[in-house]
Amino acid sequence: MFLGRQRAPRILERKLMVYRHLWLTFLAGFFEPVFYLLSVRIGIGKLVGTVNVGGQALTYAAFVGPALLAASAMNGAVFDSTFGVFFQLKYQKSYEAILATPVTVDDLAVGEIAWALLRGFMYAVAFLLVMAILGLVLSPWAILALPGATLIGFAFGSVGMAATSYMRSWQDFEFVQLTILPLFLFSATFYPLSTYPRSLQILVQCTPLYHGVAMERAFTTGTVGPDIGVHVLYLVAMGLVGLRAASRRMHVLLQP
Repeated sequence: MFLGRQRAPRILERKLMVYRHLWLTFLAGFFEPVFYLLSVRIGIGKLVGTVNVGGQALTYAAFVGPALLAASAMNGAVFDSTFGVFFQLKYQKSYEAILATPVTVDDLAVGEIAWALLRGFMYAVAFLLVMAILGLVLSPWAILALPGATLIGFAFGSVGMAATSYMRSWQDFEFVQLTILPLFLFSATFYPLSTYPRSLQILVQCTPLYHGVAMERAFTTGTVGPDIGVHVLYLVAMGLVGLRAASRRMHVLLQP
């Protein structure tokens, strides 16, 4: 259904043209996790000491850095696929104008999510460079953190767009924050999974950001094992389900 979406790149091209004039908004999504990382590197990280991951003792900054990389990819994708899509859908009415051209609803959905992927990738490149400068990249496997961040963007962007199609007003976005904040805080972002009670560990392992964090941490620290396949499959499945749901809902809303 989604393969061969020949006009989806036109939607992506449009997003790039729009963001030429909104570059400050784009940069804001990058600096927030960088500030977190710097505060850990020069502040709390000196108090915590080392964290053991896969038998490897890591500085706290090296432990948190890849988690913030995953969170940055998530936040960028969610911002675009929720606030951005809702504004265009309910107020700007740009989708109706786009669909007056040969672009289809499927093209539209794929193009919007492709932008979420691209934005996540660009954030990841810049953030990984900052990590390298700070000496927090510990393995050549770290290069795979870039496609990893893109996959995180795909998963969250797809589901975010599907969820946005059910929103009726700006008040509904409180549910977005209510979802994203606990994911950010409790996905083994700031402390190892082993510190949670056993029952909570199982719950955390079911959350999408946990899989993104574990994947990115494995890449940047070189602790890649068989479980990396589980993380990848989880995020791919989440993205495909979200993409399917988003396309169906956009058909309902834009082609009743």
